[in-house]
Amino acid sequence: MSTATASVALQSRPLPSRLADLFRGRRELLLAIVVLLACLVLAIANPTFLSAAHLFGLGRSSAVIGIMALGVLLVLLTGGIDVSVSAIAVSAMYLTVVTLRALDFQGTFLVAVGLSVMIGALLGLVNGVLVAWLKLPSMIVTIGTLTLYRGALLAFVGTERIRQLPSQIGDFSTSSVFTTQSAGRTVSLHTAVLVLVALAIILALILRRVWWGRFVYAIGDDEEAASRMGVPVHTIRTGAFVASGALAGLAGILYAGMNRAADPSTFSGVELTVLAAVVLGGAAVAGGRGSVLGTMLGVVLITVVGSSLVLIGIPAAWQSLFIGLFVLLGVCAPAIRERRVERRRGMVVSE
Repeated sequence: MSTATASVALQSRPLPSRLADLFRGRRELLLAIVVLLACLVLAIANPTFLSAAHLFGLGRSSAVIGIMALGVLLVLLTGGIDVSVSAIAVSAMYLTVVTLRALDFQGTFLVAVGLSVMIGALLGLVNGVLVAWLKLPSMIVTIGTLTLYRGALLAFVGTERIRQLPSQIGDFSTSSVFTTQSAGRTVSLHTAVLVLVALAIILALILRRVWWGRFVYAIGDDEEAASRMGVPVHTIRTGAFVASGALAGLAGILYAGMNRAADPSTFSGVELTVLAAVVLGGAAVAGGRGSVLGTMLGVVLITVVGSSLVLIGIPAAWQSLFIGLFVLLGVCAPAIRERRVERRRGMVVSE
């Protein structure tokens, strides 16, 4: 087939097909447009959506989910899956609070952060060893540890909701990076949002510019080929689970600080929301494809839709319905696109 003929054939195709070709390989651009359209619709439905108070609230709501999503993204890029992040987050958070209360700790909040991150990393290491070194399926392993960590926390640590946190942890709830006036009251952009943005930038640079990040993509794309090239597959995959656990631990302690409470029943079911955001952002379940930008856009879309339902008069119970649809959309859309590509390749070969 000549170039001219191919050009004419392309122009003769229907507009939806041509638009699909335009956005193929530009998942982040398409998702950004969807986010903007969703914001536009919600702003028309209720003008208070664009108020500083509501937008800052959306940022606050996105912070914890976004930090966990960055860790899950790393695991997905290696071809695994981690659904235990919610259990790791609540376990690290609650163990940290209980320990510091027992020690009557009154020091800096960074100590609490460091302890929670360390606990999360250790729990993530358990996942990594079982998956990378013992060759167990990551889905089954993390479902098991999801139940194990929560059960152990409730059985051996406690079931009490702790409201009297060490002062430095509780003071984090009022920490902010920007303050302004909105609707006659003072509103602030919480520091946790800055933490999320900083982590997203750092992780994006690591994945694109550092050898460790390139190895992560290589393992997810073709583990056998990566191993033949000398990539330490077991170590990198374990590191991804450790990083996911550490980020979950960070998210947990930030959540406790923002809400001035530590509850062992926190984050129940949040793992589905986190996974939906990452998959919706373009991360392939089979590994090797995904980006920090796409994940952050997925987090924003889910937060915007979920947090704004009540604002426009839709019952909050519908949030689960939307999250389920987001998961299906994130998994089905790439699969359908790949099948179309394979069909076209087959047509070209047959010609």
